[in-house]
Amino acid sequence: MDISVESLETPALTKAQLAELLFEQIGLNKRESKDMIDAFFDLVSDGLVEGEDVKISGFGNFQIRTKAPRPGRNPRTGEAIPIEARRVVTFHASHKLKEQIQEEGRPPSVI
Repeated sequence: MDISVESLETPALTKAQLAELLFEQIGLNKRESKDMIDAFFDLVSDGLVEGEDVKISGFGNFQIRTKAPRPGRNPRTGEAIPIEARRVVTFHASHKLKEQIQEEGRPPSVI
């Protein structure tokens, strides 16, 4: 049985693929497409770094949450170690996106 590394990876939509879609479907040139995708992700990143929520209608919300410090444990040695406070990004899908995912993932109904 031959298993390649690629078959173990989860397929992902990349920034390059998004730029290619803008090029093909909207007609922007490749440089403009790349710049637009980069600008979009820069805006999202900058907002999150500033502590702002980022809401994309029909898609979902990205939020910054501050996690408190807590005790942890090294799983290998069992030694107690402190885990410092940190900020994390959470994503909550919109109801519209959740419905679309359920529609696509649903097996065909038998009539």
